[in-house]
Amino acid sequence: MTVKAMKKQTPQPKPSMKPGKGKTWTDKVLDPAKAPIVKKLDKDFADMPVGCRMLIATPLIVDQYVRQIPKGRSSTLKTMRSDLAAEYHADYTCPVTSGIFLRIVSEAAYEQLQQGKPISRVTPFWRLVDARSPLNKKFSFGPDFVIAQRKKEGLDS
Repeated sequence: MTVKAMKKQTPQPKPSMKPGKGKTWTDKVLDPAKAPIVKKLDKDFADMPVGCRMLIATPLIVDQYVRQIPKGRSSTLKTMRSDLAAEYHADYTCPVTSGIFLRIVSEAAYEQLQQGKPISRVTPFWRLVDARSPLNKKFSFGPDFVIAQRKKEGLDS
């Protein structure tokens, strides 16, 4: 069998999907240069009408939100967006950046686990990401970890 044929048969692991500029996922969460922005929309965007105030959060804000979800409880991205909008005096929270920031937070937590940090000390992103979430397909570590953690906490997957 040729090397080319073996590569086709052997499943290749997903690339680590490290963030650019030599930063780790954790660096991206803790980036002090990032600040939340509330802006007035000049056109309709996603589920938000023109003229509304939209929050663009930060990875750290998302991380802090997820950390406050108690063990054995879960929430949704929609609920987080609504809660953050209210906290920052906006009408909505951007759905696009919310998903991106949740991925950054999730990858950072998994990165920290790989470095030996106890699971009790990482951000429990599986409480916000369920087994059917499209985000699972983007994770460098796949959906199995999320499914296992949700099962350990008795959360519906």
